[in-house]
Amino acid sequence: MDALKILMVDDEARMRKLVRDFLTVKGFQVLEAEDGEAAVDLFFQQKDIALIILDVMMPKMDGWEVCKTIRQYSKVPIIMLTARGEERDELQGFKLGVDEYISKPFSPKILVARVEAILRRSNVVSTDVMEAGGICVDREAHQVTVDGTPIELSYKEFELLNYFVENQGIALSREKILNNVWNYDYFGDARTIDTHVKKLRSKLGGKGNYIKTIWGMGYKFEVDG
Repeated sequence: MDALKILMVDDEARMRKLVRDFLTVKGFQVLEAEDGEAAVDLFFQQKDIALIILDVMMPKMDGWEVCKTIRQYSKVPIIMLTARGEERDELQGFKLGVDEYISKPFSPKILVARVEAILRRSNVVSTDVMEAGGICVDREAHQVTVDGTPIELSYKEFELLNYFVENQGIALSREKILNNVWNYDYFGDARTIDTHVKKLRSKLGGKGNYIKTIWGMGYKFEVDG
């Protein structure tokens, strides 16, 4: 299969190179644009770009304008990068059809994980096995191994771990976890999640520490080191 094309749009050459290097190692072909106008031109020239990583603050045409223009013709996944983590910016991004929102500075590894997760969701990448810090999740076989040793998980424990690994490095509220793993709206009963997290941590042994508690909010899966 040909390498998937990702368009990286940022007016900062150092940032483009950093992201390009990490994505290239993962087998992606990275195209670059240094301003919004160039990004739009490149997108319509190529026609087969799988995902766009788009900086907000850029000359000639900012990220919002680029997103608006592309959304008139395409539902290609878009990740927005911004130096400002203001809520109204994030809401504007989602209204425009942005798939993910990442604030600078960010970990390139986390960005790559988000790219892969979005492409899996959009069925562009059909990776059935995910690995993080010695934990291997095989979704097709519905099996989890820790350092090569299989562990027994209930259906919901498996789904919860799968969701954590797919969203590693991202703070997840209990509401978001309930909606995505249990598929129902949040009515204030956090005990369901907390109980499953406790059991999951126990079964993962020392690697249970990867599931961090964010007090008053929820959890974050993060591999130490």
